[in-house]
Amino acid sequence: ARSREVGEKLVERIRWWKDVYTVGRDCQINGVVSPGNQHGGLANILEKSLGSSMKGGTGPLMEVYRYAEPVLQKGFVFMDTPGFDPCSATGQIAGGANVILFTTGRGSCFGAKPVPSIKLATNTPMYKRLTEDMDINCGEILDGTATVKAMGEKIFEHTLRICSGEKSKSEELGLGDHEFVPWNIGVVG
Repeated sequence: ARSREVGEKLVERIRWWKDVYTVGRDCQINGVVSPGNQHGGLANILEKSLGSSMKGGTGPLMEVYRYAEPVLQKGFVFMDTPGFDPCSATGQIAGGANVILFTTGRGSCFGAKPVPSIKLATNTPMYKRLTEDMDINCGEILDGTATVKAMGEKIFEHTLRICSGEKSKSEELGLGDHEFVPWNIGVVG
């Protein structure tokens, strides 16, 4: 983290999940992951979260936000959201995201209306199976046909085109009508 204060905000969010949100509920912070994640070798949600944090890169954590808070800080930031993709994306959009870049290794029919969703396939076999629904094949890095730097540039250029009006695959397919899912943080009667 860029400062002790920012680091403490992240620790506070973890403590909130452990000591407040999950208390008295039929859930746990170290719960079971989805069948797809299990097939990919993950044992629990803690492992999945550690992997997710690695996707953020090597720069310092600049700020920590609660669910759907307006994101004002530039750089690598953390928003506390549930792991359920539609709920997570809805919080990011409420926080000001203009586009969602969504990584998938098994193939997810996901769209994030009201903003474009760009789907990044993490492996070539899945990309080939779902070409009509995947925007970019990041599996080229694993295949040895693209470098991380070249793929980053490709993703950046594609994102600029989408933000300038070109349609993403999920927009072309009309996906996203059912993925607007605000998080019901408290008790719902």
